Amino acid sequence: MLIVLQPCDCDLLKRSPIAEAQKDKLRRRFLKLGYAIAVQINRLGYAAAIFDPRTGLPLLARPGKLRLDDVAIVQATLGYRTTCSHGCSIVLHPTWGRAVYPSTLVSSAEPALVEQILREIAE
Repeated sequence: MLIVLQPCDCDLLKRSPIAEAQKDKLRRRFLKLGYAIAVQINRLGYAAAIFDPRTGLPLLARPGKLRLDDVAIVQATLGYRTTCSHGCSIVLHPTWGRAVYPSTLVSSAEPALVEQILREIAE
């Protein structure tokens, strides 16, 4: 599992045009990165799925009945606190506060391989 946490330019607790624009920008950035990583993982014969942070639905596989909750994953795996606003859960990052956008990629590949692919894409 690859958890991607992106810092935001604004607090995401309050709904505003600026916050919504930030979420859209960071969602697009994750989708671009996630697709690039997933394609490389798939080429190596492993399974990979990225999940739309907005809906929780997988983008490279058929959706099932459940939706992935990025905030719940961050809370369960990293122990970060969360809060709710307008029906949405928000991560409370230890450094960035409520100005953080979480996203998730899941793969059958070993973590070291995912890390290597991430480094290659980043270069």
